[in-house]
Amino acid sequence: MYAVFVSVGVFAFAYGYVNVALNKPSYQQYSVGIDRYDARNGVDGRKSDLSIVGGQCARAFRRQTATWWVNLTTIHSIHHITIYFMTENEPWGPSSFLTKYFLGFSVYVSNTTDRLQGTLCYKDDNFTVDTIPAVFTTTCPVLGQYVIYYNERLPGVTYPDGYSDNVGTYLCELEVYGCPATGCYGSNNTLPCPDVNCQYCHIETGTCQDCKPGYQGYRCELVTRVMVVTMSVDHVIMAAVLAGEDISVKKLT
Repeated sequence: MYAVFVSVGVFAFAYGYVNVALNKPSYQQYSVGIDRYDARNGVDGRKSDLSIVGGQCARAFRRQTATWWVNLTTIHSIHHITIYFMTENEPWGPSSFLTKYFLGFSVYVSNTTDRLQGTLCYKDDNFTVDTIPAVFTTTCPVLGQYVIYYNERLPGVTYPDGYSDNVGTYLCELEVYGCPATGCYGSNNTLPCPDVNCQYCHIETGTCQDCKPGYQGYRCELVTRVMVVTMSVDHVIMAAVLAGEDISVKKLT
């Protein structure tokens, strides 16, 4: 059974979560350089024509690596990510010449364009040309600003049977569902984070993941105390340890 997606205003919803990637800035490696294949086609909300010439998909030159990302412009609490692969509007599976280019793909969420500084949400090491779905969804309840699609065919590496010799993007839509603003959680995006000083909380449980500036602790219940001193930092830290204080120190310049 397929999920039901409803477009409302500038957002798209799935199971109550908002597609926060819709019409956000995007990039792809080895871009062809024409609008028909531009990276932004992967976040424009159009997915009725999944062909190479339909103008609704991102496509890049095939090389040893393929990278595509969307910049959500701010850190978001993410629930799940859905990818619509290019299918040429034809039967999917081993009869399609495209499936081999997606095998082995990865999805990352990061606060920068460097995927290795982020969280690996999914790495394909099981799909074959017979089993890879045309529409793929992975749950990844993390915080991040960039969602990155990556694949590779590196020299000297032996890949499973059915894998292509090189890779390209061939993405028709990548949707990132989560909270549209900071400090919310729940499938309807209306519940505020339970801890009043929490900036980001787990999108399903509400457990705080990052405190507002000036607060710390498991429930952000501790005020980060700032002391301005003229004595040496080493002496301040030693005094704080002896007093059992939790402080931050700012050095006068």
